[in-house]
Amino acid sequence: MSRVLIVEDEKKLLASLKKGLEQDGYEVITATTGEEGYYAATTEKVDAVLLDLMLPRRDGIQVLRDLRSGGFSQPVLILTARDSVDDRVVGLDSGADDYLVKPFAFAELLARLRALLRRDTGERKLMLLVGDLEMDLVARRVVRDGEEIELSLREFELLAYFVRNADTVVTRDMLARDVWHEPMGVLTNVIDVYVGLLRKKVERPGLQQLIHTVRGVGYVVRDAS
Repeated sequence: MSRVLIVEDEKKLLASLKKGLEQDGYEVITATTGEEGYYAATTEKVDAVLLDLMLPRRDGIQVLRDLRSGGFSQPVLILTARDSVDDRVVGLDSGADDYLVKPFAFAELLARLRALLRRDTGERKLMLLVGDLEMDLVARRVVRDGEEIELSLREFELLAYFVRNADTVVTRDMLARDVWHEPMGVLTNVIDVYVGLLRKKVERPGLQQLIHTVRGVGYVVRDAS
């Protein structure tokens, strides 16, 4: 049975989510402030976190950043009334795995939670490898040819997506949907900029090129050695 932590200060919503998740077979623990949520996530065994952003005593973004900086690797789904693109970008860049805007359908919440838990068991606990590059998804650590590479959260997620799809052409639409969780139209140049930044850190003189451009389509990570 998966154990879910809900951090939400709206007591009515909290009770409703708890009841619904328990009826769907989850074990649920709850917190109503940022401090309580952080403490529960770091002292209890949890498989996923549903995190509100507008919390008393420590806001959700700070809780999320503190958890990720401390090595917390379980999936975090943000639940919030903040629906601007900027708000979503901040949340995802701070380490969230997904973002659901209130009000939402409970069926969609369940579907997103199932997807995150599948990904957690199927991917997060693995080391990703391609050529001489290693990615530790739990520690968020990247090593190439024995040398550690410092990446931002967005760069790390982008590289992980490339490596998971090694030898498969990845389109910009796929990256917009699966990494940025935004429609392609609002990311006209952002994706190419991030790929350029990632290349500067990952590609080095004397090493085989890993990130290849497929002109007019997208990119592919391929070990040519």
